[in-house]
Amino acid sequence: MTKTSLPAGMSATPGARDHALTRRATLARRRWTETLFLGTQVALDALLVALAWFIAYRVPVALHLLRLPREFSTMQGLIVLGIIVGTTLLVFAIGGLYRLGRGASRVDTFYKICTHLSLAVLLAIAANAIVLHENVVLSRRVLVLGWLLAIAMVTTGRLLHSFVVGQVRLRGVAVDRLLIVGTGTNARIVHDKIRKMPELGYHLVGFLAHPSEGTPPDTVNGVPVYGTTGRLAEVVRRHRIDELILALEGTPHAEALDLVYQVMDLPVNIRVYPDLFRLITNDELTVSDLGGLPMVTVRTAGLRTWSRIVKRAVDLAVSSAVLVFCSPLMLLLAILIKLDSPGPVFFVQERVGHDGVPFNLLKFRSMPVDAEKETGPVWATPDDPRPTRIGRFMRRYSLDELPQFINVFLGEMSVVGPRPERPHFVEQFRQTIPYYMARHREKSGITGWAQVNGLRGDTSIQERTQYDLYYVENWSLLFDIKIMIKTLARIINDENAY
Repeated sequence: MTKTSLPAGMSATPGARDHALTRRATLARRRWTETLFLGTQVALDALLVALAWFIAYRVPVALHLLRLPREFSTMQGLIVLGIIVGTTLLVFAIGGLYRLGRGASRVDTFYKICTHLSLAVLLAIAANAIVLHENVVLSRRVLVLGWLLAIAMVTTGRLLHSFVVGQVRLRGVAVDRLLIVGTGTNARIVHDKIRKMPELGYHLVGFLAHPSEGTPPDTVNGVPVYGTTGRLAEVVRRHRIDELILALEGTPHAEALDLVYQVMDLPVNIRVYPDLFRLITNDELTVSDLGGLPMVTVRTAGLRTWSRIVKRAVDLAVSSAVLVFCSPLMLLLAILIKLDSPGPVFFVQERVGHDGVPFNLLKFRSMPVDAEKETGPVWATPDDPRPTRIGRFMRRYSLDELPQFINVFLGEMSVVGPRPERPHFVEQFRQTIPYYMARHREKSGITGWAQVNGLRGDTSIQERTQYDLYYVENWSLLFDIKIMIKTLARIINDENAY
């Protein structure tokens, strides 16, 4: 009789068999829920795309806004609709819109839907011309209305689907057991994000420390630490881990790969949170040559000339619009400031900007004139007694920042960029945080990637610097637009605004 071998680390004992059966049942349940989530998403997309194009065709005809040279049969209409829906689902699938992600940005989701639906429409036009040899049904009016309706309805449907899935996960369904490898700053950042977003569907089982981090602590933020990475495979098996997140700092690639190899034969997903060294590279890798020698460019110091022109044009347009349309509000705030406390309306403070050059930043005054007379330069805190009555209101909704659009209009700042700090703090941070001054390669901003991720006020400077460096290295016009939209949404509900 041939003896069947068991996977490494598994013995043929009743306990091991029970563990394997439990694990198999858990994996089967997880696959079933993932299939259900994916299936409902595909079905919802198909239904909403079909409904959007049906409305786009029937409403103009019913209102006599669209006159057809001849009637089309129901079968022809169904064929056209089937081609549009099928093409859309195919483009979505190829474009990765059906990969089960968690916590995706709503702005990114909207952008992907717009681009992929646009491509699907072009392909559907070509397919209909080949199949029916007619293009009357897809007139310009129907095309534009159908395209807009499909974008609006599919985006709304996906947001609702994401909300429902999040609520299901909040109730313990399809929750993945998570192990974070690392106990340093990066690991704590990941833990903090998971703690703030329980709808992501993670149950954090614990941490594992890397030997380079020194003696492992007993807990991290109240969550147990199960020793060091030498026990990785054992901990994954014993605690039935579904997903690993490697959140190490400065670990050589060979060691990181070794950790992956330890669990290659186990059914566990592996994700990596990049450390500071990986964050300062971007995805614009280009290959060139130097006298015949191949060279790979992984970063370029600062924006290219064309990018600077585009960014400056956007800054001028946005700052001009804000200063014009918000001028009545700014006048009202100026009057209230004068009535509330003695002193000037504006607060002028030296900040360090582009290339480390100081400039005078403008804000509405939200504190008494001598607020730092006894303390010196300090951060504002949640229970800070210094703001005036109108100042506390302005700071809560970031209205005190409005005069900075004058700085933007004058070219001293940008709408989006790393937040400028006072020279006193810059001198401190440059001594303790690696690459801190690299964030000054671009103009300072009224808002930034760190701020829309909750890092404003008295928060981690090291973490904020990582986000700022990521922005500097990965700038794009769409990235700026995304940050602006997220800023507007965050103004209403920002727990760090004080």
